[in-house]
This record gives sequence, structure tokens and C-alpha cells, in this order.
Amino acid sequence: MMLMSTALFGFAHVAQAQETAPPANTAPSGAADDTGEDIVVTGYAGSLRQAIELKRNANAVVDAISAEDIGKFPDRNVAESLAHIPGVSIDRRFGEGEKVAILGTDPALNRMLLDGHALASADWGGNDNDPSSRTFNYSLLAPELVDRLEVYKSPEARLEDGSLGGTVIVRTRRPLELDANSLFASGGYTYNDRSEKGSVRGSGLYSWKNADETFGVLIAGTYDKQQLVRAGVEFFGYEKADARFFQTVNDADGNPTRDSAGNAILVRDASGQPLFKNPSATVSGGTRNDLANAVLPFGINYAYFQQKRERTSISGTVQYRPASNLTLTLNGLHIDGDYNNYSQSMYTIPGAWSGQDLQSATVSNGVVTNAAFGAATSQRNAQLDTLVRSTKLKTDNLNFFADWEGDDGAKVSFLGGWSKATGGRNPEYLFNVQTKLPFSYAITSNSAEVNYTGDLTNPANYFTNPSNQLVTIEGRPFNVNGAQLNAAQIGGLDYSVTTDRDIFGGFDATVPLGDGFFKQILIGARITDHVNKIDARGVNTYLTSSKLGNQLGVTTLTTPDGIFDGTGGSGSATKYLNLPQQSVIDILANSINTPLFTKVGGSTRVEERTAASYVQVNFDQGGLRGNVGGRLVYTRDVSFYALSLPTKANPNPTPVPTSTATDYLKFLPALNVAYEVSPQFIVRGAAAKVISRPRYQDLAASISQNDTTLDAGGGNPNLKPYESTNYEITAEFYPRAGALLSLELYRREISNYIVSTSIPNQSFFNSLEGRVVSTYRVTSPINAGKAKVNGVLVNGQAEIWGGFGIQANYAYQDSSTSVIPGVTGSLNLPYLSKHTVNVIPYFEKGPFQARVSYNYRSAYFRALGRLNSLDSVAPYSQLDASASLALTKNISITLNAQNLLDETYIQYNGTRDRPSAFYKNGRTYVASVSFRL
Repeated sequence: MMLMSTALFGFAHVAQAQETAPPANTAPSGAADDTGEDIVVTGYAGSLRQAIELKRNANAVVDAISAEDIGKFPDRNVAESLAHIPGVSIDRRFGEGEKVAILGTDPALNRMLLDGHALASADWGGNDNDPSSRTFNYSLLAPELVDRLEVYKSPEARLEDGSLGGTVIVRTRRPLELDANSLFASGGYTYNDRSEKGSVRGSGLYSWKNADETFGVLIAGTYDKQQLVRAGVEFFGYEKADARFFQTVNDADGNPTRDSAGNAILVRDASGQPLFKNPSATVSGGTRNDLANAVLPFGINYAYFQQKRERTSISGTVQYRPASNLTLTLNGLHIDGDYNNYSQSMYTIPGAWSGQDLQSATVSNGVVTNAAFGAATSQRNAQLDTLVRSTKLKTDNLNFFADWEGDDGAKVSFLGGWSKATGGRNPEYLFNVQTKLPFSYAITSNSAEVNYTGDLTNPANYFTNPSNQLVTIEGRPFNVNGAQLNAAQIGGLDYSVTTDRDIFGGFDATVPLGDGFFKQILIGARITDHVNKIDARGVNTYLTSSKLGNQLGVTTLTTPDGIFDGTGGSGSATKYLNLPQQSVIDILANSINTPLFTKVGGSTRVEERTAASYVQVNFDQGGLRGNVGGRLVYTRDVSFYALSLPTKANPNPTPVPTSTATDYLKFLPALNVAYEVSPQFIVRGAAAKVISRPRYQDLAASISQNDTTLDAGGGNPNLKPYESTNYEITAEFYPRAGALLSLELYRREISNYIVSTSIPNQSFFNSLEGRVVSTYRVTSPINAGKAKVNGVLVNGQAEIWGGFGIQANYAYQDSSTSVIPGVTGSLNLPYLSKHTVNVIPYFEKGPFQARVSYNYRSAYFRALGRLNSLDSVAPYSQLDASASLALTKNISITLNAQNLLDETYIQYNGTRDRPSAFYKNGRTYVASVSFRL
């Protein structure tokens, strides 16, 4: 913070004192060059000047990032660049930025528009960051294809609706705007020190136009590959210890009875203390009553994740200008992403699986921080899950624009486009084995130690599911050789393919109004047809008798040495049985498999059609400029899904397809005002009503369940859109070219805010136990009420002296929500950090350029997790660096280093003494050489 305040304090003085600083290539009015000549500033400083001028000349509250040159964007990842903008933050759960939060709002509530319209998007099936949302995975977008990024923090009526915090518009390059025969090519090598693996990467761009500048063609391509390894410890929420460790008063069905507050009614001795299930168990740090009222981790998982991210993209643009006032543009984009990954989870569920075998427990501040358990007297003490995912991400986009401009400033544009994205698991191979080994755990705010008595690397200490049952598929008996199969499920194959498709068409027109106060009137309309669906199919795999791990007939390994070092995870659980991916596939192939069947209950389809029209008036006179207008938006959603409701008479019914339709009409006014107090000083104000539609997955009402952890989740087709009234006030000081000091205040008043709530003690058929279990906790989204976000953003940048410059910004943001069912007190909105800091000093002189980027964000609430856990992320710092050297006019070399601090990503449940995850992602180094012509 001291570094930040010092940097900002000196901006105005430095900018005013720069008598010898180089002037801008586009100097602001009142800041003319002393020599009266234009001097072009290029490179990183030049890109900052371009971004400043775009911000200065905008009528709305806008920030921008410009490429330094063709193919030379400031960062290797578009999201990482966006994080340099004040009020914009990213989550780095998988090491690199994927989703963007703007002004304290969830990434799902902020849209990315590619050249003005949304792009279909699908994720890779193992990322819980934002499945089936309306945002975009920025890691798929190659920065080499980008000309500039514009972040609209205040909307205009002409802009596509759907964002609560802000809208990111990605502008790509067009051939008639570039020099003929512009050429760029680069190649490089990427290395991650945690995976200890490297990969090649490359990109290229060629743009041509004829001498008359009436026809042009641009083609670009990129290839990038990363090898990710992430190890860490995860906690599956927290639960009360009462019914897990102590004897309960049960109902006629054998389930614990509970009081009105949901607490289990315990069997007690004469002194009023509850009785342990294991009479020899002991407690320290408190009484048995204290232990019964304490919480313990529902599950503790040592997770080892490996992923190959291989991305190839090809884009092309063709422009034709048949007349001087008419330009036709056709552009297309194709992205292929190979996100194959392998996840191994060695976990225990202490209460549910091992509570009757408790030997000792320690209570501290209401948390069971230490516990030891004997060998399992139930089915298992721990389980190893292996998930081999084959994931191909594919995005295709084709847009057409016809732009006409008259001599008097009148403009008409017709536009239409199509995009489609596919992703998900295709397939995911699932296999698990179990162990009865005794174990103990100890947890603190930043560490976990789990130790097993016995060799966790010995395959003979593991066994497959021993619980045989009569097999049914989607409620129907599965027969083998004419008889219903009696076997235990050991895994299977899951094909859950997501398809996202978008078609749009519309027009925009500008009508000049003369030289009066009102300059232009803008009108337009757009129709969009969108489909988001999940096609779920599967194969279930069984064995008629349990096998030990050493009887599976496959190669086995152990987790790599040191893979959990630095994560906070320790103990013998860091070294466990490791099955190669092919071994998992072979085990399943050599077992009893059902035919491929459609998972009716897991398949969903959401059809959404929107129609929008707008009117906007632009005004400008006497230093006062801006726009006012409104957007009328109609939305119709139809959700298709299937439900199955088990009963005692029919515990495993066939899912029944159904559908729900909703619609709504919203008027969204917007006002933006900018006033030039002087040529160097601008104040702005903005007010608007905005909406953000629910995630597609939240609109799909089908229910998915986990029969191991006894939780389930589903959607709600009757969800209303988020609504918000947004306010912005800014003051911007431009003392000279390349310098800016700004203050921004904003407020979001949000209604119909959507949160996930959990309902305990729900009944579902458990395929592992072959019966209805009444202790599932079901999570589903609801419109919970209202929320408010307030923020203050301070931003400054300046070219200091001798090639040195600096960017810095600070954001303070706070929020509150109305009462959420099942949650005590109010919450900050997801992904909102109260404090965010960026400091980016740079040096650029002659052929050499260097830059360091430091980012800090304070703790933030991430999501409501299992058992209504308040999953939050601890403060996180990231340090990146880059340097480049121009060897010749056309050839340069660049070195990049990302995540130099390799800070541990820590999640916790509400308070730091209840950890929920620790992760390490490693440092990434990139060396590249590029050629420009």
C-alpha cells in the first residue's frame, strides 16, 4: 500500500514537471508539442497514450488497452491485461486468468463482445469457476489477434445489454486499416516450473490490400500449448459433529431426529453429556458437548491435477469497398482447444464414513482441528477417485457488416452473425478404489496434515466397491444373460457435451442533427436466437466381486515426490497410489459395462430469444457532451429438462421430461455526461438501468447428484434477471501527453440477485447403496433479494524521465446483500475484493523495453459451496515481468515470467480457521522471437 500511495502522490508533480518528456502522437487539446511538430511515440508508451486518448474522447466511462504493434499485446493472456484496469480483477484458481470481474460483480454478469456482439462459449467440464455462463473464457482468445480492448463501465443505449458491472469489447484488426503486406510472425517456448514441462508456441498474421484500398484480406493464426500441474488440499465444506460422533435418537426409518433448529437429538448420560458412538473415544480442548456443537471438515482431499492446454486459432477478415461510402466486411474465427486433463483425489469424509471409529478429537474455537480414527468398521475410511477427461473446446464465429456513411455524417450499418461453441466431457473416465486404513488429521488456517497408519502407496491396501446390488439404468433393470445384474459399480464413462449457439441480426443508424446542442440521433435494433444445451450420455461399469488394487492387472505408480511441497498439505497423504491414465481406461474396459445410454435427467436445453431496439441522442456544445437514450429489451426463455422424484414405492423412477417458459420486457434508460472544465480537466457522470440474465445452467432445472458426498444441485427455470441501477462519477486530469490522474466513484443498486441455497435432508436414490437415502443436501439458485456495491478507484500513469514510466491504480470496493436463506448475516458479492492494487513500472528506450507488473487483491467471497460453506479466497499477490530487445528494425526477442511469487492460492469457509482449499500452480517462463514487416 505504501508503494501504491507513493506512486500516485507523485503523478501530478511528475507530469507537470516533464518539460523534456516526449509529446504524444495524438496530443490532447491544450497540450501541444513545444516544437509544433508531431512526434510519433510507439511501443508500450505509445500504446498507453492511445488508451488515454480513447478514454479522454469517450462520452461514457471507458478504459482501454491497446496493442503496441501488430501481434504485440501487453500480456500473453487477455484477462491478465484487463486486470491492469482499475476496478477489474481476475481469479487465478488454475494459474492464469480465465474470467473477468468488473466493478465488484461476478464474471458471469459481465459480457465480452467480439467486435460488438457476444461470442458463443463453452468450458472444459472440470472448471467450476463459471459453467454454462454468459461470459467467455479469455484463456481461449489469443492476444495476437487483438487490436485493443475497451471496457465500458457505464453503458450506452446503443451497446448490447446484459452486463451489470461492465462490458468488454474486443476489437480485432481489419485489412483496410493496415498497411499493405503487413506481416507478423513469432515463435517461442513456454516452461512451467511445477510441471517441469515445456512447450512450443507460435503465431502469425498477414494483411494485404490493393493499391486503391478497396479490397483487403487479413489472415492470422496462433498455436499455444501449456502443461499445467496443480496440487493442493481441498475441504468439502464443514458439518456439525453431533450426529457423526455421538449416539442419536432415531426415527422409525433409522434416521436421526432433529429439533426445530436442525440439531440432532443426542443420547446423553446422567450428567447431560452426549454418548460417543465409540465408548473409548476422548476429547480435548473442551467437553463432549463442545465437540457435539463444533464443526469438522466434511471431507479432506489431497488433489493432484494435470492438464494439457493446447490451443489453435485461425481468424480471417475480408473487406470490400465498392464505393467510397460503403464498406463490406466479413470476418471469421475458429478456435480449437485441447484441454484434456487428469484429476486424482485421495480423500476422506471423517464424519460420515469414520465417525463411529473416532478415537480422539481436539476442539478449538468451535472447530475440530485434530482427530484420529481407527480402521474402518464401515465400508471405507478413504477413497481414491481418478477422473480422466477428454475435452475438446471448439468455437466458430462468422460475422458480416455492411457500413454506409453519407457526406453529411449519416451512417447505416447492417450486421449479422453466427457463432457456435462445444465443450464438456467427451468422455470422462471415472474409477475409484477405497481403503480401510486408520488415519488422523490436523488442520490450521493455512495447512493440513493427514496421516494414514499403513502404506498408502501399496495397491494391496486398496479395494474396489464391495457393495453389490441389483443394477438399474435410468430406472429400468439392466440384464446380463437374461437376468438382472447383481454387481457393484466401480465407475463409468460420462459424456456430457455442452453446445452453445448464437445467431443475431440487426442494424444501427446515425442521423446528423446539425450544429446545435444535439448533434446526432442513433437508432437500431437487434434480434438474437441463442441455444445452450447439455447432451448427457453414459456408461456404467461394474464388478461382481471386489478386487484389491494389486489384482487389477494394470501398471500402478505413486504421486511424484514433492508435488505437494509448498501447498500447505503434508503427512503421508501426500504420497498415495497413482494410476496412469491408460490404466484407468483399461480397468474400465476389462470390466462389465452397460451399453451407452442417454442420461435423460442430466440433459438440458435452454432456448433464449431476445429482441432489442434503442434510441440514443448525442449532444456536444460548450465543453458539455454526452448521450442520453433508452433500450427496450424483450426476452423469452424456454428450459427443457427432466425430473425424477423417488418414493418408497418407486425408489428409482424413470426421469420425466418437462419444460418451463418465461418471458419479460425491460426498458433500460442510460445517460452519460462529460464536461471539460479545462482542456486538461474533465468530469463525468453517468446513470443507467441494466439487466443481466441468469446463467444457462441456473435456468436448467435438472438435478445432478453425488452419491459419495450426498449432495445434489439443480437449476431454477423461473429465475428472474438481475436488475441494477448504476451510477458513475469521475474526475480526470490530463496534464500533458502520456499522463493521467483520475478518480472514479461508482455505485450499483442490484435487485433480484441470484444466490445458491442449500436444503438439507432430501431424498434421492443412491446408486452406490441401492436404496433411497434421505440425507442429501440439495443446492439450487433463487432470486435472494437486493445488493449494493460502492467503490472508489484511483488511477494514475505518467512517463517520468529517460524512458522510465509508471502505471498504478487502487480500488476500494464494498458491498452488502439482503438476508440470504440459510446464511447468517450479509455477504460481499462474489469475486469482490475490498482492496485491489496494480503497480506497473516500465522502462523503454531505444531497442530495449522492460516492465514489471505487481497485482494485489484482498480477500474475497467466491461462492456458496457445499453445506452452505462461504467459500472465500485469501489475499493474493502476483508478480509478472517482461523484457524485449529489438535486434533489428524487424526482429525482436522477448522474455516473459508469470507468477514469480508462486503464491499459494488459499480458500477458506467464512473465517480463516476453516480452510477449504490450498493450491500451487507454479511459475511460467516464455521466450520468443518475432518478425514484423
